[in-house]
Amino acid sequence: MDKITLYFQEAYDELVHKVTWPTWAELQDSSVIVLITAIIISLIVLFIDVVFKYSIQELYKIIIG
Repeated sequence: MDKITLYFQEAYDELVHKVTWPTWAELQDSSVIVLITAIIISLIVLFIDVVFKYSIQELYKIIIG
């Protein structure tokens, strides 16, 4: 039980005294970068999906007639 208590004490000490937390402005900047990156990746996946859908439809037209 002493090991568990020591673990939580050390974890608390590290989070309070040793971790450098970002400022509000840094946090907002990082959030904007993540949002923009997520939108760009989503658009790339959408483009690939549309291209594959069109390709498969055309392939079916050729095969089925």
